[in-house]
Amino acid sequence: MYAIVEIAGQQFKVEQDQQIFVHRLDAKEGDKIDFDNVLLTDTDGKVNVGAPAIKGAKVSASVVRHLKGDKVIVFKKKRRKGYKKKNGHRQALTEIKIEGIKG
Repeated sequence: MYAIVEIAGQQFKVEQDQQIFVHRLDAKEGDKIDFDNVLLTDTDGKVNVGAPAIKGAKVSASVVRHLKGDKVIVFKKKRRKGYKKKNGHRQALTEIKIEGIKG
C-alpha cells in the first residue's frame, strides 16, 4: 500500500516504514504528525483518487530529526565587467518516518 500526500507544499509517494526528508516542519524530534491532504491511495491495485483530496484519509508519521542539507553554491559572473557574486545555501530539512496510512 502506498499513498501520495502533500507535505509542506510538496507531494511525496510514501509507504509504510519509509523515511523521507521534507522541508523543515514545526515539530520537535519524536513528535507524531498526521497529514490530512492525501491525494491518492493504492491498496493492492485498488486505486482511490481524491478530488483534490480523499476525505477521511490520513498519513501518520513521526519526526526522526532536524538537519541541514548539502551546501549549494550559487555563482554569478558577467565576463569582462568585473562582476562576480558567490553565494551559498543550505536547506533546512526534517527527516520523518511514515508510521501508517489510513485511507
